[in-house]
Amino acid sequence: MKFTCNKEVILKEIAIAQEIISSKNAILILSNIYLETVKDKLIIKAKDMKVNFHTEVSVNVIEEGSTTVYGDKFFGIISTFPYDEFEFCQKDNTAVIKPTKSKKPEYKLKSITSDKFPQFPVSSEPFFEMPIKDFRDMIYQSVFAVSDDETRYFMNGVYLEKSEDSINMVATDGRRLAFVSKKANKKIADFQGVIIPPKILSIIIKRSGDEGLINISISDKMIFINFASYQFSSVLIEGMFPNYKRVIPEKQDFSLSVKRDEMLSALRRVSLMVEKKSHRIYLGISSGRMAVYSEESELGTVEDEIPCKYDGEDVTIALNYRYLEEPFKIMTEDDIKIRFSSAIKAITIEPMPEKDFFHIVMPMQS
Repeated sequence: MKFTCNKEVILKEIAIAQEIISSKNAILILSNIYLETVKDKLIIKAKDMKVNFHTEVSVNVIEEGSTTVYGDKFFGIISTFPYDEFEFCQKDNTAVIKPTKSKKPEYKLKSITSDKFPQFPVSSEPFFEMPIKDFRDMIYQSVFAVSDDETRYFMNGVYLEKSEDSINMVATDGRRLAFVSKKANKKIADFQGVIIPPKILSIIIKRSGDEGLINISISDKMIFINFASYQFSSVLIEGMFPNYKRVIPEKQDFSLSVKRDEMLSALRRVSLMVEKKSHRIYLGISSGRMAVYSEESELGTVEDEIPCKYDGEDVTIALNYRYLEEPFKIMTEDDIKIRFSSAIKAITIEPMPEKDFFHIVMPMQS
């Protein structure tokens, strides 16, 4: 196996592969990246126990063949290579990486034969497509709310479902919930709701752009996601996702609006004095103003105030400031609405004007 390549052509793909694999993987071959030359293309594959990655790039193939190399070292070599062009030559159990027009530096990297690399699953279900920007937006508005409590594994991913004429994404950790919905193409067949691990979604949101389409296929235990030259697949999380619709309030009697930037600034200031375990802050809401303050602790206390549009009875709501801050961070609208019924019932956070997403946060005990 032998090829030459511009390092910038391959570097991003190797970075994605390295992001997926683990150098400390118990199965040695899964710490390696699969490389195969066919005609004028280099096939790159990587996998861990759950996520699979496949892509192709154009290279100058001198000799066809395949091998696997240790991902962490290969990425380090290419990312720090002092020349634009490099030559990769595989012979026996060693890969030699060197400049095309110079003798040094010359790296000799141990390899494992490609026949040891596991086969990738193939989807048995049809693919459906949607704008990649819509899918990115859905991930962005939901993935941060995934639970990290491994005892509640069915909340350790993002729930994806088709509901009538929409595609919905939902994430919750039991104390907050993120919901986002996009119109579904009429050609998309119905499918059972599935729970997607956040790892593959985080990679997609970092590596995809806003242009073009994304193709998705869902089988009993796997999800397959293709866009541009990339093919990803992941094992789904088994289990029953909570009935999130029960959490969504049917009616909330009160609402207020605040400027997003003013709220974020107040939260940052108040968070400096927040007790680290509870993260509890208070919103003291009254006509025309909102007090944002921390509770008394060994550190002391802080109170800030911002204007708000509100015309109702005075109320004080205790909240985890992170659960309030994170939705405000990912929203881009200038004005944000907060709806509520009482100090002890769920609040709804949504942009103004209303869009296709909202966030629900459960208050804390005062």
